[in-house]
Amino acid sequence: MKTKLMAVTLAALSVGACTMGPDYARPQISQPDAFRAQITPAEASSFADLPWWDVFNDPALQALITEALTNNNDLAIAAARIEQARAQLGVSRSELYPQIGYGADGGVQQTLAPTPGDVDTVGYASIGSFFNAAWELDIWGRVRRRNEAAQANIFAQEEVRRGIMLSLVSDVAAGYFRLLRLDRELAIAEESSATHKRTLDLFVLRFQGGRDSRLPSERARASYESSTARVADVHQQIAQQENALSTLTGGYPHDIQRGNPLTAQNLPQTPVGLTSDLLRRRPDIRRAEQEMIRANAEVGVAVANFYPHIGLSSLLGGFHVDGDGNIGGSFGVWNILGNLAGPLFTGGRLESIYDERRAFWDETVAQYRQTILVAFRETSDALVAQQRLAERRRALEAEVAARRAAVELANLRYRDGRATYFEVIEAEQQLFPAEDELAQVQQAQLAETVNLYKALGGGWQLQDNWVRPTG
Repeated sequence: MKTKLMAVTLAALSVGACTMGPDYARPQISQPDAFRAQITPAEASSFADLPWWDVFNDPALQALITEALTNNNDLAIAAARIEQARAQLGVSRSELYPQIGYGADGGVQQTLAPTPGDVDTVGYASIGSFFNAAWELDIWGRVRRRNEAAQANIFAQEEVRRGIMLSLVSDVAAGYFRLLRLDRELAIAEESSATHKRTLDLFVLRFQGGRDSRLPSERARASYESSTARVADVHQQIAQQENALSTLTGGYPHDIQRGNPLTAQNLPQTPVGLTSDLLRRRPDIRRAEQEMIRANAEVGVAVANFYPHIGLSSLLGGFHVDGDGNIGGSFGVWNILGNLAGPLFTGGRLESIYDERRAFWDETVAQYRQTILVAFRETSDALVAQQRLAERRRALEAEVAARRAAVELANLRYRDGRATYFEVIEAEQQLFPAEDELAQVQQAQLAETVNLYKALGGGWQLQDNWVRPTG
C-alpha cells in the first residue's frame, strides 16, 4: 500500500513540472540612442553610478542626508511594507508543503436503556486524539505562480523603498540649496536695508538743515521700510525651510547647520551615460517591471484555476471508550485518501477572473511604457535646464559686475560733486535685484543637478546601504 502511494505521489510531482500560463517576457521597447539636449557624446559612464556622497560634497549636506536616511519615517513605512510582502510570500510558499494538524476530544454520555419493568441508564466516557494531513499536489503550477507573484511583489516593494531613498536624498539636497539661496538673499536684503538707512539719514539731515525738501526724505523712508520688510520676509522663509528639512530628517523643527555658502558651491560633472542604462537604474521603471511579472504570474494562476485540484489527505488517531455499556477498551483509526475536485459550471466566474487578470497585465505593460517615457522626459528636462541656466548665469554675472561698477562710479561722481545722490540710489536699487536673480539662478543650477541625478536613477548600485560609510 505504501509503495503504491509513493509511486502515485512521485508521478504526480513529475507531472507538476507543467506550469500553466505564459512565462514572463519583457515587452519590446524602442528607445532613442541619446537624450534630447544631451551635449556630450553617449558614453558608458554616468554620474548616476556614483554614490550621493561623491556628488554632493558639502559636509553639512552630507550630514543632513545621512540623518534623513537614518530617521525618516517614510523609509520606515517602506521597510515595514517589504517585511509584509516577505511574510505574504511565506504564506504562499507554505501551500507547497503538506498541512499537518492535530486534534483531541473527550466527553461523557448517558442514555436511557429500557428494560422489562424498569428503565436503566447506560453511561459512556470517551477520549480521542488524532493527527491529520492534507497536501495539494501542485500539478498545474497554481501555487508556483502564486509564489512567483508574491516574489515579484517583494521586489516591487524594495524598488519602492529605493525610490523613496532617492527622492529623500534629492529632496534634502534641493531643500538645502534652497536654504543657501535664502541665506544669500538675506545678506543682499540686509545690505540693501543698510544702504537705504544711510540714504534716509542723509536726506533727513538735508531736510533738517534746510538744504532740501521733505519729499526726498519720505521717499528714502519708504525705500528703507520696504527693504526692512524684505528682511523680515526672508527670515520667515529661512525658518520655514529649516522646518521642512527638519521633518525630512525625522526631527522636530530646529536650526540647520550650513556648510559652504551658495557662492562657494561647485557644480559636479554630469555625464549621463547610455540611454539603455536608464531602464536598469530607475527604481520606478524596475518596480513597473516587477508589476508586469506579478501580473503575468497571476494570469497563470487564473489559467490553472480551470484545472482540477488534486490532493492527498490522511488521518491517524486513537480512541478510548469506557463505561457500563457494551463497548469498552481502546482502538485506533487511520486512512489515506486521494481527492480530486474541479469546476464544471461556475456561471462565468473563472472566465471573468481570467479576463480581469489579462486586462491587468495589459495595464502593467502600458504603465511600464509610460514610466519609461516619463523618465526620458525628466532627464531631458534637466539637461535643457542645465544648458539654459548656464547661459542665464553667465549673462547675470556680467550684469551684476556691470551694476557694481556703476555703483562705484556713481559714488565716485557723487564724492567729486559731479552727480547727485539720486544717481547713487538709482545705481544701488538696480544692483540688489540683479544680485537676487543671480542667487536664484545659482540655486536653480544646483537643483537641476539634483533633478538630473534623480532622473537618471542615481545611486542605484547602493541597493539597501545608502548611508555613507564612516572611517
